[in-house]
Amino acid sequence: MKKTGLLLVIISLISIFAYPQVYRGQGRLTGIVTDQDGKPLEGVKVKLFSLKAQAGFELVTDAKGEWKANYIRGGGWDIDFDKAGYMPRRMTTNIPETTQNPPVEVKLQKIQGLVITEELKTALNQGNKLFADQKYEEAVRVYEGILTNNPDAYIIYKNIGNCHFQLQQYDKAEENYKKVLEKDPTNSEVMLLIGNSYANRGENEKAMEWYNKIDFEKITDQTVLFNVGSSYYSQSKFEEALKYYKRAVEIQKDFTDAIYQLGLTYLALGNNQEAIANFENYLKYDSDSQKASQVKGFLDFLKKR
Repeated sequence: MKKTGLLLVIISLISIFAYPQVYRGQGRLTGIVTDQDGKPLEGVKVKLFSLKAQAGFELVTDAKGEWKANYIRGGGWDIDFDKAGYMPRRMTTNIPETTQNPPVEVKLQKIQGLVITEELKTALNQGNKLFADQKYEEAVRVYEGILTNNPDAYIIYKNIGNCHFQLQQYDKAEENYKKVLEKDPTNSEVMLLIGNSYANRGENEKAMEWYNKIDFEKITDQTVLFNVGSSYYSQSKFEEALKYYKRAVEIQKDFTDAIYQLGLTYLALGNNQEAIANFENYLKYDSDSQKASQVKGFLDFLKKR
């Protein structure tokens, strides 16, 4: 009996210590959570769930709004962000184990006078899951249901706008984004999304009008920075383009398209040394593609001058 009891204890201990290891790996992920004005949010619950392992764990942001997840396995992860008084958010990301992952930057929308119930959280997570699965029309119906039951949850119009954006229905996307601005006129994230709607329709001047309403330091999406830089580049406004491309590379060091454009922009400005430095930097991340061959050609030409 003693041996049997001891064996059961050992098995129980193995289960306790082994189960949490199923999501372990060599990947690392960091992030920061802020409010809409960019102020760090402390005490945000960050729940990470590995889709491969079907297991996860929870972290809490520190005084700087930062969190770190070390030694996690690669693959898809659902990440939930939850803090009392703020609209909860969910995102899905793919984590490689062999390369450095850029920090996850999330802004939470403060909702005045809205009670965040478990029912609302469940519905929102359902809509977000449908969005992540690219079932955009179904997600719209879920989000509209949330607004029917919670009219004060105006930030959900942004989610609906995002669905229409993915469906390339940019006029409907813009219409919903503007409903957020009716309640929150200084929401820089939504201004940026409206600019993107115009940019994707090829209306670059309108897009720039909206981008210029946003404080440059508040744009933290490297793809958006790249797109704005490219709009300036296409208009031969190289100094302005340079600022956006540089910021995009600061956020994501291996953003090869932005590094390439940085090289071209410095070239257009006659700064050959910086052009060389950026083209050489490009080859650190891509040395075999067709674009890499172009970069090598640029370098051969510039170094012979």
